[in-house]
Amino acid sequence: MDSGAAVDLSREALLMALIVAGPIMGIGLVIGLIISIVQAVTQLQEQTLTFVPKIVAMGAATALLLPWLTWRLVEYTQALWGEM
Repeated sequence: MDSGAAVDLSREALLMALIVAGPIMGIGLVIGLIISIVQAVTQLQEQTLTFVPKIVAMGAATALLLPWLTWRLVEYTQALWGEM
């Protein structure tokens, strides 16, 4: 394997990691932003108020997106084994 192929494999692996983790992290970002706005408006500065809803929302998003995430990872793995 030459260095160009190694760079391409690394790039594809990082892109797949972003595709798989992006939706879940995006949901965590949106929920965190909403909770932060509510905290700023109400002046309630409790740390667990931001942590618990984000964890619950990200867990629910993972459960809902799991079939799609699995399909993407299986497709990537099959493409990876097909190239070798």
